[in-house]
Amino acid sequence: MPIGNVIPGTRVGSAPERHQPAPCRTVTYWCRNDHHTPIRLAAEVEVPEVWDCPRCGLPAGQDAQNPPGRVRPEPYKTHLAYVKERRTAEEGEAILAEALAALRRRRGRPAG
Repeated sequence: MPIGNVIPGTRVGSAPERHQPAPCRTVTYWCRNDHHTPIRLAAEVEVPEVWDCPRCGLPAGQDAQNPPGRVRPEPYKTHLAYVKERRTAEEGEAILAEALAALRRRRGRPAG
């Protein structure tokens, strides 16, 4: 049963600590769709050149007259495409022949 105007978890006489907020600055970014996004950054951090627009997802820059262009995503690669980057055709044939010979040995068939 509550008694008086007491906030649970506080002590009598407690008060919020006095503190100074960190120095900040506001940097505004624009995307190709003419969206502007103000971002508050700490004064000591390095300002990024590009920021993703929270409205459309396009890259945004600090120059309103010349925002950055659309970033082209890398095309999807299959597992075989990655293997072909690492191995030559001759290496692939040798690995396949070795795997087939091991499979035939396990099944009790002669290699060949």
